[in-house]
Amino acid sequence: MKNLFKFSALLVLIIVLTISKVYGQKIKPSESGYAPANGIKVYYEVYGKGKPIVLLHGAFMTIDLNWGELIPELSKNRKVIALELQGHGHTPFSERKLSHATLASDVTKVMDYLKIDKADVAGYSFGGEVAYQLAIQSPERLNKLVIISSTYKTNGWLPEVNKALEGMKPDLFTNSPMHTAYNAVAPDKTKWTPFLEQMMASAGQPFDLGDSNISKIPVPVLIIAGDNDGLDKTELSKTYKLLGGDVFADMGAMPKSQLAIAPGQTHVSLMMQTAMILNYLNNFLK
Repeated sequence: MKNLFKFSALLVLIIVLTISKVYGQKIKPSESGYAPANGIKVYYEVYGKGKPIVLLHGAFMTIDLNWGELIPELSKNRKVIALELQGHGHTPFSERKLSHATLASDVTKVMDYLKIDKADVAGYSFGGEVAYQLAIQSPERLNKLVIISSTYKTNGWLPEVNKALEGMKPDLFTNSPMHTAYNAVAPDKTKWTPFLEQMMASAGQPFDLGDSNISKIPVPVLIIAGDNDGLDKTELSKTYKLLGGDVFADMGAMPKSQLAIAPGQTHVSLMMQTAMILNYLNNFLK
């Protein structure tokens, strides 16, 4: 129970931090709307011009809350496409079963709608899980992949994280800043509790996208993690090995994929390091 309340407090802290820092800095998208995707409609926003990058947010978050500080910087030289996954933000709640495969397919449908054949893709936390799935099932749609504080399997998190996820209940977030943010943009505010129940039920189910599938991802991958962000660093090291990393590059070629461990960062604070993440992205995606 102690871990459960720690995790719920962490989620509320995410919203408190991002609301205070993001909403005053938001820029207007050049385009926004809904794209049809596998029986639902997915909300998207487009910023800037140039080589496209698709941004996938974390669980319970919106474009603003997750990417509000980064988008103004990224869009100076890139075409940024940010979307909100099933039930999140502007995207309506749906009884459709949540699955990584379906959500990843939704991303490709949005890309189709916007006539984007290939793009770089960056995903944070839950969005990183979807990004991994996208790279597995539709690698031809990706140029490069960026995974921020995320994993492709339940055991990629520390045991206390998984225990907290399994015990989450909707009433923990009643009248929270997260609830307020949802009410600000959701097309149907009465779907708040069903949305939470759907997401929490999904989070409580073990998943594993497969080591063999990860090892076959053909595009370069940048993994960004905080040194104390809840990810099991032993498992993260194994992931990097699967992607061709962790070699003695002085005696051979550098691997195409990269791993960045940011010191003194948690799952929450990592996404607040805008300048650092932007620097990692610019160097990797150039």
